[in-house]
Amino acid sequence: MKTPFTLNSQLSTLNLFVITALLCLCLSTNAQPSESIRRNQVGYYPQQEKVIVVEGLNPGNKLRVTTPDGKTLKPKTKVRKAVSPLSQKTRYVITLDELSAPGDYRVSLGSESCVLHVSERPYRDIATASLRLFYLIRSGVPIIDAVYSRPLGHPDTQVLVHNSAASPLRPAGTVISSPYGWYDAGDYNKYVVNSAFSIGLMFAAYEQQRDYFAQLSTSIPATVSEASASGPNATPDLLDEIMFNLQWLLTMQDPYDGGVYHKLTTPNFEGFIMPKDCRQQRYVVAKSITATLDFAAVMADAARLFEPYQQDYPGFSAQAAAMAERAYQWAKDHPNAFYMQHTLKDPAITTGTYADMSARDEFFWAATALWRLTGKQTYLDDAHQNQPQQFTTPSWGNVASLGAFECLAEVPQLSTLNAPLGPTGRLPKQELTPLRDTMLHQLNDFCDKAIEGVDQSSFQSPYGNSPRDFGWGCLAEHCCCQAFALLYADKISGNEKYRRYALQNADYLLGRNATGYCFVTCFGDKSPLHPHHRPSAADGIDAPFPGMLVGGPNPGQQDKRDMKNSVYPSNVPDESYIDDAESYASNEIAINWNASLVAFISWIDALADPLSPLSPSNP
Repeated sequence: MKTPFTLNSQLSTLNLFVITALLCLCLSTNAQPSESIRRNQVGYYPQQEKVIVVEGLNPGNKLRVTTPDGKTLKPKTKVRKAVSPLSQKTRYVITLDELSAPGDYRVSLGSESCVLHVSERPYRDIATASLRLFYLIRSGVPIIDAVYSRPLGHPDTQVLVHNSAASPLRPAGTVISSPYGWYDAGDYNKYVVNSAFSIGLMFAAYEQQRDYFAQLSTSIPATVSEASASGPNATPDLLDEIMFNLQWLLTMQDPYDGGVYHKLTTPNFEGFIMPKDCRQQRYVVAKSITATLDFAAVMADAARLFEPYQQDYPGFSAQAAAMAERAYQWAKDHPNAFYMQHTLKDPAITTGTYADMSARDEFFWAATALWRLTGKQTYLDDAHQNQPQQFTTPSWGNVASLGAFECLAEVPQLSTLNAPLGPTGRLPKQELTPLRDTMLHQLNDFCDKAIEGVDQSSFQSPYGNSPRDFGWGCLAEHCCCQAFALLYADKISGNEKYRRYALQNADYLLGRNATGYCFVTCFGDKSPLHPHHRPSAADGIDAPFPGMLVGGPNPGQQDKRDMKNSVYPSNVPDESYIDDAESYASNEIAINWNASLVAFISWIDALADPLSPLSPSNP
């Protein structure tokens, strides 16, 4: 819920992020993190298990802990030996008991030591920073920030229709206005497929944690449509920030036929320069079935979720609903309109493709979202026809799980847009029951397989135990999204079976891993300083934007021939990571990856609710 933006009010509320950015620089350059003791560098709940992993040293009886009040104790421990199936390295996995009072505990082993932070809200700062990152990567507006201010870049009010996107009423060369939205990744382009997926994933988290997001404040400026408001609005900050990207997506539908352009892009990637210095012409390129269906799904959800906030966004829900249905019909009428970049000429386009040659998963997501919005049988029929055979972690290339989350979400109050109300004012739940039951079975089966063998793993986590866990964007698609699925199943089943394992993935992500990195910028005492991210590299500020999740270890090393000054330290799957701006294969950032971080870490932060078993008030 944002107030109208002024510079003074903004500066007065940014102390958290100023301190975070400065600490990022100081801690990462001056601190001496232990190379042998791997642990969650951000923090633990009081009742959360405290696990560290020791590499290269046998802990024996040498482990000591200094308590927050300065006392030294030899804690009760459970120690097991683990041999990595990836590197064959021997490690010791140690569970520390009795560290439940809030405070900082120093763990020492010989000359090595580290600090374990125990707090009632250990994840609040990282949850806030990961969401606030989306403000810092806004396109088409000036960014005003105590550290990362920059002038407006890419206004996108003079965008050309590429010949691949031409239609009779919008021929090639037509000038259109398509402003706002988020820069996609390390580059400055905007892609419908990835934008819609990112929003869809955060919508799924929002629907399960509405109370949490209603009170999560990011202290960021108003969205464009709020700029002239006379007082604070009632919309949660997450939805407000999503609206900034939705405002761009609305411009990507051809108003004459309902198809959606695949992306807004320059012909080639810009260099490592600031947005204001970019000079290439920008185009909307080719309508595709995948972009159009992703657009339909996210607009259908947006129509529902923004309906309670009509005062802040008058007319939006009706507009989004109509555009969603029109996009879906275009996709039905163009079943073979797949994006094929190699066919594009005059000019050729060489930027990110976000292409795949199956739209079955996109149809499933869009159909379930539109059924929830409208209650029309045709959408439910299409959902049944395109349902997946198994649950897979959500990714831009396979969005079937977002359709599964639509089926598993609590059936909401019906929109008043088109659908008839049942006797209770809700969609008839029994109509969805067979599909819901199938999706729940698939989700539980996925989660049960994910947690197999954790107690024998090298880092005490579901993620990171197979070569298949590592690759492009693995920390998002395989670590965060796996944990998000565990939390989703945990809530749906109501048996608290999976949350312990989701928290273990947080431990892995935040430092208890083979590299010793906390993979979120400006958090922990060893985090990435040189992400593949043009503004962070070109702005003259040593610290990168706070709250960015990097892609992570990638044994494919697709960028190694392009790196002029660095080489990967290892070919072992979980060690194949380098903190270098040249490394787009392991160290880039992207909105879909940060969306997975927001969804996962915010849900973990929500576990501090007094009713959570992990809450200090409910040990």
